[in-house]
Amino acid sequence: MKEKYRSQNWFGKTGKDGFIYRAWMKNQGIPTHEFDGRPVIGICNTFSELTPCNAHFRELAESVKRGVSEAGGFPVEFPVMSLGETLIKPTAMLFRNLASMDVEESIRANPVDGVVLLCGCDKTTPSLVMGACSVNIPTIVVSGGPMLTGKYEGRDISTSDVWRFNDAVRAGEMTQEDLTVAEACMCRSRGHCAVMGTASTMACMVESLGLTLPHNAAIPAADSRRKVLAQLSGSRIVQMVRENITPSSILTREAFENAIVVNAAIGGSTNFIIHLLAIAARIGVTLELSDFDKLSTTVPLLANLQPSGKYFMEDLYYAGGLPAVMKELDKFLHGNCVTANGNTLKQNYDEAISYNREIIAPVDIPFNPLSGVAVLKGNLCEHGAVIKPSAASLHLMKHTGKAVVFEDIEDFKARIDDENLDVDANSILVLKNVGPIGYPGMPEVGNMSIPKKLLRAGVTDMIRISDGRMSGTGFGTVILHASPEAATGGNFAVIEDGDLITLDVSNRSITLNVSDEELDKRKRVWKPRHKVYTRGYVQLYQRHVQQAHLGADMDFLVGSSGSEVTRDSH
Repeated sequence: MKEKYRSQNWFGKTGKDGFIYRAWMKNQGIPTHEFDGRPVIGICNTFSELTPCNAHFRELAESVKRGVSEAGGFPVEFPVMSLGETLIKPTAMLFRNLASMDVEESIRANPVDGVVLLCGCDKTTPSLVMGACSVNIPTIVVSGGPMLTGKYEGRDISTSDVWRFNDAVRAGEMTQEDLTVAEACMCRSRGHCAVMGTASTMACMVESLGLTLPHNAAIPAADSRRKVLAQLSGSRIVQMVRENITPSSILTREAFENAIVVNAAIGGSTNFIIHLLAIAARIGVTLELSDFDKLSTTVPLLANLQPSGKYFMEDLYYAGGLPAVMKELDKFLHGNCVTANGNTLKQNYDEAISYNREIIAPVDIPFNPLSGVAVLKGNLCEHGAVIKPSAASLHLMKHTGKAVVFEDIEDFKARIDDENLDVDANSILVLKNVGPIGYPGMPEVGNMSIPKKLLRAGVTDMIRISDGRMSGTGFGTVILHASPEAATGGNFAVIEDGDLITLDVSNRSITLNVSDEELDKRKRVWKPRHKVYTRGYVQLYQRHVQQAHLGADMDFLVGSSGSEVTRDSH
């Protein structure tokens, strides 16, 4: 007798209900024997032509379907909200939680026994994983893969060069015509950003957590082996259903610790922190901002990848991929954690080889001794802030400077290139009201442009602080995720021009050199500047979004709903 899967609560029924469930599915040409009790596998697809990173997912889904069918499963593809980082306004992060709700309810409400998550662009990975965790049926992730390295004027370029090109145009060193040529050279194949930006970081995150097959993170999107991995993942999810390997079986506290260690070693995006916190809260694992510093502080940077290094994701794959990085990290990792293919994490990386030591350095001779992430505390951000030391300037890691304050993004845009702006290379730029509530959605504007007059003077970096985020492709001495954000009226909200701020990364501190009495005085007269929305999803988001140090999820989404559906509609 066949085991009764969750989908049989639909397709295994007799009478009117069973008739309706099967009959309407049969209009797609599905024969009766497909409903005989085999596992139904949902393919959760974030394909969209408005999400260029994911525009090849129709093909990838076909590869997954082949794998599901050959393993004896019944594949069904369904769409969910897709978040294209480059086009969506005001910021894709505003809609991460909405997309996670779409995923959660689409899985829970439909007759699927396991799911394959097709994700690539930055927010599509955490939103899909968050939603799947809240339902907790067998799940495997297939990333879309990085694009091939861009080529421009005889050299390699990537999305990290966008910031350099922009500053070059502003400084008069590059023309708009040059920029137009470069943009056609950068994104020359399917796939997400070619560097260790947020999309690649998310792909590494799910592999190091154990939610994917080995090598998921780095196979280029244009490489035929990406389709092979998709097909093998389709086959594997059928077996995962039979073995009842769910996200909660994989996502233990130790798995999250592994992901933090790997992220430090690859120089992953600071966005990793906010997304991993949200995923942990969905699956019910206790994880705090301080854990990221504790677990990564002794981990050196091993991967020589932009924006912290020189090379690209394509190069990482040819050098041995993420398994080769994890093999170097063996002494830091919990190798006995179970993964999606049924092996332990250590079994997945134990035979890996690093083929290029310039790209994947040995742990005892690292590419950079600085850890990939540091958590800062102090009266400027009572609940913490983050910095990526591997992408920062060494001479600014301990620095005191006067604040140049921008109250919101419009204020910044209006004044940053004003020749009369009172700023010099020692100043610290402070941008307020770009946090979860204040913007709303916490946009990637934290790596503020350097004032034009300083660029002309040869300044290439300066300390910048905000309650927003930074693209994983960005770089510089940038302090992000200041919590609580300015919109809540804490100390960050009342920083004024000329206030002295001291950054000391080695001591993990950031201090606003203003007395408590003065700060209290300012807070008594403080008034919020952010717009309050009164309708739709955005007002729901502003009312319920948590602060950055908690993962910026909505308070009512923390935890799980489970997979049970209690009512029939017929």
